[in-house]
Amino acid sequence: MVKKPTPDRAAPDRATPDATRRSDRSRRAIHDAALALVAEVGYAKTTVEGIAARAGVGKQTIYRWWPSKADVLLEAFIDMGERAARDAGHEPYRIPDTGDLAADLKAVLRATVDELLDPAFEAPSRALAAEGLVNEQLGREFVAKLLEPQLQLYVDRLRSAQDAGGVRADVDPRIALELFVSPLAQRWLQHTGPISYAYTDTLVDYALNGLAPR
Repeated sequence: MVKKPTPDRAAPDRATPDATRRSDRSRRAIHDAALALVAEVGYAKTTVEGIAARAGVGKQTIYRWWPSKADVLLEAFIDMGERAARDAGHEPYRIPDTGDLAADLKAVLRATVDELLDPAFEAPSRALAAEGLVNEQLGREFVAKLLEPQLQLYVDRLRSAQDAGGVRADVDPRIALELFVSPLAQRWLQHTGPISYAYTDTLVDYALNGLAPR
């Protein structure tokens, strides 16, 4: 005869699986797979099927969260940047204000050069920039979620310099930052010339000091 357990000695409930943790693991695996594939085979040859196989998930898992491979890559790229900032202790990140505007701009642009020349960053960034030209929705998201927050950091630093009297009060910071950010982006995207510390240092010098004889 099987003895029935008394109510106060009933077997404890089994732990319920944490669906959130499982989803986070799957999402991270998908992000990593998308970034790795784009770096290895290029954007054109990267497929949702390939990402799913690399991440060890079903294709429908990806389509449940993202409408296309471009959306997967965009989110993965943003996540990569946020993780890098956290690992470096730069959250939230601001351009340093040492009181020397030229030195601060040169420092952050040198760090940008390092990032642009890092294959882990370069491949997905180029892919997103190119796809954003033909995919209007993705292009808007790329600008809103990635570019504008980064450009705002320059705006904030230039406004701080204005408050300190280091930049003319009538200068529009949003336009002024393009004097050194846009040439760097053009060189990198279109391969019109090499990018280096010397190049970005010169951009800052030209932007802050002008071209006319002194």
